[in-house]
Amino acid sequence: MLALMFISLLIVVLGSLKGYPDSVANDNGTVDPLLYWTYVMIGIAVVCAVLVSVFIMAANNPKSLVKLGIGLVVVAVICGIAYALAPGSQPLAYNGEPVTNGTLKLTDTVLNLTWFAGAAAILSIIVGEIASKVRKN
Repeated sequence: MLALMFISLLIVVLGSLKGYPDSVANDNGTVDPLLYWTYVMIGIAVVCAVLVSVFIMAANNPKSLVKLGIGLVVVAVICGIAYALAPGSQPLAYNGEPVTNGTLKLTDTVLNLTWFAGAAAILSIIVGEIASKVRKN
């Protein structure tokens, strides 16, 4: 933890000494290392949070690991379905730099996952309201 804080402080100090650019066109190489280090720190935090929670869950209730495994398989299947349904076709009326087919397929997959999540949220609201009305009667 101390090493991570030291590296973070070093990147901020070096960037401040060199000076951050006023615009993207004047980039002097100080922003990218800061952004990449931010990605690394977020990744470390997510991995630590997941590993610690799985360890605590396994220590308290080992059978809950089976439920976790089933949940991960369901998420993987949903992601696979979203990927299979993603067309990955070129966008209409796009005049910018060419985009690879893999990038197009990935963005379409994320859009499909967004649609799935939205539909699941709406469906859960409807089912929840119906279930609460049925329980009251």
